Amino acid sequence: MRRFLALVALFGGVMNAETVLVLPFFNHANSANLEWIGESVAETVRDALASEGLLALGREDRLEAYRRLSLRPGAEITHASIIKIAEALDASQVIYGDYETPSAAGPKDQAQTTLRITARILDLKRATQSPAFAESGALEDLAAIEQRLGWQALESLSPTTAPSVEDFLKARPPVRLDAMESYIRGLLAASPDQRHRFFTQAARLDGRYSQPCFQLGKASWEQKDYKVAAGWLQRVARSDPSYLEARFFLGLSRYYLGDFQGAEAAFQEVAAEVPLNEVYNDLGAAQSQRDDSAAIASYRKALEGDDADPDYYFNIGYAQWRAARFDDAVASFRASVERNPADAEATTFLGLALKRTGPRPGDPRAVGRQRLKTNYEEAAYRQLQAELKK
Repeated sequence: MRRFLALVALFGGVMNAETVLVLPFFNHANSANLEWIGESVAETVRDALASEGLLALGREDRLEAYRRLSLRPGAEITHASIIKIAEALDASQVIYGDYETPSAAGPKDQAQTTLRITARILDLKRATQSPAFAESGALEDLAAIEQRLGWQALESLSPTTAPSVEDFLKARPPVRLDAMESYIRGLLAASPDQRHRFFTQAARLDGRYSQPCFQLGKASWEQKDYKVAAGWLQRVARSDPSYLEARFFLGLSRYYLGDFQGAEAAFQEVAAEVPLNEVYNDLGAAQSQRDDSAAIASYRKALEGDDADPDYYFNIGYAQWRAARFDDAVASFRASVERNPADAEATTFLGLALKRTGPRPGDPRAVGRQRLKTNYEEAAYRQLQAELKK
């Protein structure tokens, strides 16, 4: 992350890579029971863009902008408010729209209701707005309707890289309507218990549905229930834009469960696509737990990205100390202590390395002192990559 911030400074503090904001679609269906669909469309379109490499802002960013501007999430807002939200988030393009039910079925066969979703793309940099584009079909086919709309948005924003509509849809199997509704209601729920109930219901209704698995996995991780977290996170599909983040936290969950080989495999998969400092650090920790000499090389890759973090020096020093490379360990522990003089543990290990006292059988200091990173900065990395490609 430090490298990212340094490069931001080189660009004069301004990152100009184009980012896309997708707003909840407005409910013109005159049915409060269908209010959740607006959020569902926004999530699906945003995921479609992010999974194909576009910089699409997350739901948390959008909610923060609504809060700062005192706007009610879910309410229909004016064109001026749309622009204000985009400006607050430095978004260069905004996707918004509405949905309606041109012909409605009765309450008992609501799934057969005809639904039409219309979208527009507002380009703030060029002060232009795209022609409206739309998709329609039976409400029970909402997943397919949303995915087709997502592909249209992707093809409009990135025509040279967008896959064919056939390939795009093939990678995203349709999801049951009731599962989608449960998931979105979980996102909108006010309490953790409600969110958990809705997400669990969504995952149970459709075993192929990836998004609730990610949410349940992250929630279990935060509660330190690593076994349950690993079970949910390994179900996140490769086409899900949260896939790499899910693999990162899967690696951490496996690490805390003592499955260091499984943790290493997860971190290696993430590092191959998103070479973040924290990923290389945790990869090194998993390798170090397996007494793999490759650990030091992984730690050094983390250090290349942030030479101010004392934990990276500590981890290298600890691996060197365990390998009886005392002179190298002294240099690493000194660098760690210089950056954090209050680190008593690093000071203790520095003393051991100076005395050339290595680990002994049964010594609790000989195992498990590796320091992990639990932050995950993929969004910052993607933005930097987009800036460098301009």
